[in-house]
Amino acid sequence: MNSKLNGIILCLILALPAWKLGKEFPVVGGPVFGIIIGVIIALILKNRAKFDIGISFVSKKVLQYAVILLGFGLNLQTVISVGSSSLPIIISTISISLIVAYILAKFINIPTKIATLIGVGSSICGGSAIAATAPVIDAHDDEIAQAISVIFLFNVIAALIFPTLGDILNFSNKGFALFAGTAVNDTSSVTAAASAWDSIHNTGTQVLDSATIVKLTRTLAIIPITLFLAVYNSKKNSNTKNFSLKKIFPMFILYFILASIITTICNYFIEVGIITENISMIINNVFSFLKHLSKFFIIMAMVAIGLNTNIKKLIFSGAKPLTLGFCCWLAVSLVSIGLQKILGIFYFFIELILWI
Repeated sequence: MNSKLNGIILCLILALPAWKLGKEFPVVGGPVFGIIIGVIIALILKNRAKFDIGISFVSKKVLQYAVILLGFGLNLQTVISVGSSSLPIIISTISISLIVAYILAKFINIPTKIATLIGVGSSICGGSAIAATAPVIDAHDDEIAQAISVIFLFNVIAALIFPTLGDILNFSNKGFALFAGTAVNDTSSVTAAASAWDSIHNTGTQVLDSATIVKLTRTLAIIPITLFLAVYNSKKNSNTKNFSLKKIFPMFILYFILASIITTICNYFIEVGIITENISMIINNVFSFLKHLSKFFIIMAMVAIGLNTNIKKLIFSGAKPLTLGFCCWLAVSLVSIGLQKILGIFYFFIELILWI
């Protein structure tokens, strides 16, 4: 028990500066700082054995708890009502990223688990999607760290260049919100890109709000993707006759869905006035706390993953995952831009026909 507690406390202490640095540098984000700090400490940590059980617990179980708590940031009613218009582009970008990851992994011989994590991270929501997928496919900590690092690199590039690219492509506010929400992976980078656009164009938080809703809509794809991977891996690794959905079902995803439903119901009751103002403030504060706790748990888990990462292996095997990450990122961006242009022309002709 002491060994487990030692590792948990170590991850907790190291997560605090990573959390602070993530606040100061949101484009980088706390999870990336968590991995970096974990990798550095791993090089100088002595008596490693007394921390191992706790570090393993944080990298696996606490990561699952973080995903469950993410559900408290999802109001399904808002996502469905506002985000549904972006579904064609969201489905297309997710599909193209997964297809590119699958084909390229075969072509340049990338381990399946790393390719899966990069494909899912590029297509859905960066670190959160990787966090949800890793336990389902039983990914090693080195593979998780590598995938997170690749996603981080292209997140930063996207956050820095997309506002300028949006101007070059002559995007409207709505168009850029859709572009940022579908082509940028991590929430922090979506926020950074959308906020930069709002600042440049003096649009308040209009683009930020819309891009965030599109991003939340993408997040829902975690559910079918993880369930599919759970079934696929179980059938692949065991006898089909003995296959049992109950045994391989990732229960933390079920709790994630439950958290989302609770959030949606509570928000509905607040909107229609069933819940008093004082109680609604308490509920909103609780949800806000749980969302922040979720982010902190992800950082703790990334610290643990950093502590378990073989830095030499990470460096020497980095070229292929970077290539895969770039191709997925480029494919998602091009599909997002292309479909907006195609759908824009389509809707123009529909309006023209209706006007005639």
